[in-house]
Amino acid sequence: MADRIIILGAGESGTGAALLADSKGFEVYLSDSGAIASKYKAKLDKANIHYEEGGHDYSKWVGAVLMVKSPGIPPQADPIKWCKKNNIPVIGEIEWGARFTNKPIIGITGTNGKTTTTLLTHHLVKSGGLNYALTGNVGKSFAEAVIENEKYDGYVIEVSSFQLDDIVEFKPKIAVLLNVTPDHLDRYDNSMELYLSSKMRIVANMDKNDHFIANISDEYTAKGVKEVKEKVNLITLGANDTDINIDVRENEINFNLDKRNFTVKSDDLPVKGPHNMINAGAAIAAAIKSGVSETDIRKGLDSFENAPHRLQLITEINGASYVNDSKATNVEAVYYALKSFDNPIIWIAGGVDKGNDYEMILPLVKEKVKALICMGTDNKKLVDAFGDHVRTFDTGSLKKAMAVAYAEARPGDIVLLSPACASFDLFKNYEDRGNQFIEAINNLKEEVSDD
Repeated sequence: MADRIIILGAGESGTGAALLADSKGFEVYLSDSGAIASKYKAKLDKANIHYEEGGHDYSKWVGAVLMVKSPGIPPQADPIKWCKKNNIPVIGEIEWGARFTNKPIIGITGTNGKTTTTLLTHHLVKSGGLNYALTGNVGKSFAEAVIENEKYDGYVIEVSSFQLDDIVEFKPKIAVLLNVTPDHLDRYDNSMELYLSSKMRIVANMDKNDHFIANISDEYTAKGVKEVKEKVNLITLGANDTDINIDVRENEINFNLDKRNFTVKSDDLPVKGPHNMINAGAAIAAAIKSGVSETDIRKGLDSFENAPHRLQLITEINGASYVNDSKATNVEAVYYALKSFDNPIIWIAGGVDKGNDYEMILPLVKEKVKALICMGTDNKKLVDAFGDHVRTFDTGSLKKAMAVAYAEARPGDIVLLSPACASFDLFKNYEDRGNQFIEAINNLKEEVSDD
C-alpha cells in the first residue's frame, strides 16, 4: 500500500505539491479549511486526488508519513500542531519539490524586488539557450514544474521567507538576497533579527560549490552575509566598496565575474529606478554564473518586459505621466519609487497599514512630492505623518483620489500610485488595485479626449 501524504492548503503551491505526490505514486489527501478555487479543483479532479474543503477531518490523516503545507499557513496552526503531536513531519512545497530534482536551482528572495529580479533572471537564462522553469511565487509552483523534471535544464524560483521557514534540505546552486526591510513582522514577533534569520535560510544547505549573490548595500543583508561568507562562494553587490565583485553605481553596473569584464549602463536596462540597478545586477550575475554569454545577456536586456504593477508607466494625460506601482505595499518600496523620478510627484497612497514607520521617507517626500492623496478607508496615520509638510488630501476611494489627482496634475508631473500599504480595505489584492487604477486612468483619458 502506498504511503499517505497530507497536503495542507489548496492554492498554487498546495495543488502543485499534491500533483507531484500523486505522480510519484503516493496516496494523496489534500485538506483546506476554506473553499477551494474551481481551477484547482479541476486539476485535482483530473488526477483523482482526494480532497476536502471547509475544514479538516483528522481521522483521514491517520497513518500519514508526511505533511506538505502551503507557505501562508503559520506554524502555530492547529493542523500543524496535530501533525507534530502525531509525529508526522511537516515540510513546505519547495522542500518537497527539491527532493525530486538534481537540476540546478536559482533561488531569489528579499523583501522588495523579488518578482522583477526573478522574471529578469529567467528571461536572461532563457535568452542564453537554457530551458529553466519559472516557478515559486511567480509562474507555476515549483513542485508542479518538477513533475516534468526531465524537460528542464534547471529552475528559477522566487522564494518568500514563509517558504524558507519550511525547508530542510533545499539547496540552490545560486541564491540571491536582495534586501531585508520591515515587512511581515507580525509573523516574526516584530523582530527584524528573526525575519533576517528566515531570509538567510536560503543558504542553510549551500557550500563552496554554490554561489550566494547578496546586496551588501542593504543593512540587514550585510549583517547576514557576515555570518555565512566563509561557507559559500560569495558574490556581493554594492557601491564604492573595496571588496565587492559587482560595482553598482548610479548610472552603471560593472561586472568582473568568471574573467569577464563588462559594463551595463542604466540606460540599457529594461527596468528603471536606483533599486532596479541592484535587481538587474543580481539577475545578470546569476545568468553569468549559469553560463550565459555577455552577448546573450545584452540581447535579453533588450527584449525583457517587466511584470505589471511595478513602476508601470500607463499613459500621459495633458502632459502628466500616470504610473502604476501598486505592488509597493511597504515603505521601503515607496522610497525606491520616489527616488526613481526627478519631476514633481502627486503621490497616491493608503490602504491597510502594516505597522509602517514613515519617518524614513519624510525627507524624500518633502523634496519630491507636491501633493499626497490618501485613498484608504483609514488615512489618519498618513495624514499625521505628512499633513504638515505637503499638501494632503484625505479621500476614501479610488474614484475620488483620481479626481483630485487630475485636478492637481500639471504638465511634467508624475501621478504615482505607490500605496505603502496592503490593499484589502478597498480591493481584493494589489493586482486588483493596480488594474482598477489603470482602468480609471484609461477612462479619464477618454473623457479628456471627448472634451
